[in-house]
Amino acid sequence: MASDDMAKYNRSSWSCMSMLVVVLLVLGTNLLTVSLLSGGPLRWSIPTFDSATDLTTTTQKLLPSSCNKLSSELSEAKQEIQLLRSQLQASKSLSEELLSRLSSLLDHNNSNSNNNKKKKDHFPKDPDLPQEFRESASAKPLPLGFNPNFGSDKIYPPVGAACSLFMDELFQYMQYSVGGDCPDDELLAQRLMLKGCEPLPRRRCRSQAQRNYVEPASLPESLWSIPHDTSVVWTAYSCKNYTCLVNRKYQKAFDDCKDCFDLEGRERIRWEGPGSGGGESLDYSIDEVLAFKRVGNTGKSSIRIGLDIGGGSGTFAVRMRERDVTIVTTSMNFNAPFNNFIASRGVIPLYISVSQRLPFFDNTLDIVHSMHVLSNWIPTTLLHFIFFDIHRILRPGGLFWLDHFFCIEDQMNQVYIPMIEGIGFKKLKWTIGRKLDRGVELHEMYISALLEKPL
Repeated sequence: MASDDMAKYNRSSWSCMSMLVVVLLVLGTNLLTVSLLSGGPLRWSIPTFDSATDLTTTTQKLLPSSCNKLSSELSEAKQEIQLLRSQLQASKSLSEELLSRLSSLLDHNNSNSNNNKKKKDHFPKDPDLPQEFRESASAKPLPLGFNPNFGSDKIYPPVGAACSLFMDELFQYMQYSVGGDCPDDELLAQRLMLKGCEPLPRRRCRSQAQRNYVEPASLPESLWSIPHDTSVVWTAYSCKNYTCLVNRKYQKAFDDCKDCFDLEGRERIRWEGPGSGGGESLDYSIDEVLAFKRVGNTGKSSIRIGLDIGGGSGTFAVRMRERDVTIVTTSMNFNAPFNNFIASRGVIPLYISVSQRLPFFDNTLDIVHSMHVLSNWIPTTLLHFIFFDIHRILRPGGLFWLDHFFCIEDQMNQVYIPMIEGIGFKKLKWTIGRKLDRGVELHEMYISALLEKPL
């Protein structure tokens, strides 16, 4: 297209130059004739041109107006052609980018398709796995097809990676009548969770509850009330009622959180003031901690929501609720219905183990508390991951209250203090003391610390 326009331009220029030559010849002939007829001397005044520019200027003056108009139109046409060229180049670049992205997407889909063919499914249709487990855990096609939020046309129900490692327990757990009542198998379910089958696969059966269930007390009475025995299915526990649980503090046998259910005993004074839990400076009070986050002169704290890891019977959450702070409490049911008890008091239980990734989004919680649970009984690498997970869910300026972390003295200096300091928290309060309940000869130590995620 551009070459044709230039050819037209060249032909037009040649035509104009030809016309100029003819005009000059006519003028020259007429002058010669006039001179000869007049008898005067023949004198020529031939213009000189200092440069090509002068020649061009003179030529343009002599060109007919039609040539000037044609030259202007050709100049405009050249500009339009240049603009079209630019637009065409931009369209070409955009097309190439779109084609590249489409090719990348097709390659990604083909790769996923090949991987899916290799895997066959999230869980292979292995006849050795229980049928209901396969139904629960296998990939399910999305009814509306590919979903960009999922990045897939299937949904994969999450189950613990270790579920299929314990086939006997898994078969027993998934053995039930679809649509009927679930087996009374709380101990089995908890054992699978603690082995790594967490989350457990869903089941298509109805959970059992006590007959003649009695409604819980209303708030705030429920916070410090022992719930009715019908709130619990007691099969999995050595105690068969709450009276037994309250009195087990007098028994010699070991139980986790042995005196947690006695709401008129030590639970009543926990976190109410320094030394309220039976120790000395290792015991921080809730008001002391909240004071670190006072908002101006209002007397109010910026602590509003948080998590208590391994919170026993929920007393920490209750104390915080009395101060208008909402706390979710994680707990397992080790020989006692901790989750039922927490819920009956009117605070929120969360039934997960310490192995589970904390189910909260990044930078969202104001405070995370843990007493006794995060300690040296947890494998060191797992504990390291847990500390970073706590850092992840705390908002900038959020508090991690590590309450009575216990370990051996040598471990404390060589492993745990460097581990805690390496997470990236700022120390607001830090206390070390000896753990003496099992004897000084064991060289056991406590660490209590209030740590802040930097702003």
